[in-house]
Amino acid sequence: MGELAPTFVLPDQYGAEVGLADVRGAKNAVVVFYPFAFSGICTGELRAVRDGLEDFQSDDIQVFAVSCDPMFSLRTFADAEGHFFPLLSDFWPHGAVTRAYGVLNEADGSPLRGTFLVDRDGVLVWSEVNQPGEGRDFVAYREALGRLRSRRPATVS
Repeated sequence: MGELAPTFVLPDQYGAEVGLADVRGAKNAVVVFYPFAFSGICTGELRAVRDGLEDFQSDDIQVFAVSCDPMFSLRTFADAEGHFFPLLSDFWPHGAVTRAYGVLNEADGSPLRGTFLVDRDGVLVWSEVNQPGEGRDFVAYREALGRLRSRRPATVS
């Protein structure tokens, strides 16, 4: 922790290019890596984010959900599940961003369940990585988000 988060620009479920730099200086970010759209644990976890979005995204925090699924799969997933936060496709070059965050499962080419909190200066302030089949600890996640929210942005004099 304490190092700059790897930057990225990836297509979202609509094909728009979305990047971490889009919020730098303005918002904190939650970067959520998940293995596969439509899989059991992933679907449940992203529903928890969607249904409790006020806990995860606000005027001060932006959620970015990243998988190695193609953009068209993510669009279908977003439409089916009602996800309106960015679902980003790290499909090509396959897993480049996922690898940069150290969460690429080389055995199957999908992300591990990694959650990274990035402050508005682009610095990694918290992370949790779960192995295949292990769900996220949403209690620790919410606590870390609370600490991130309580940090005040630097003021310009």
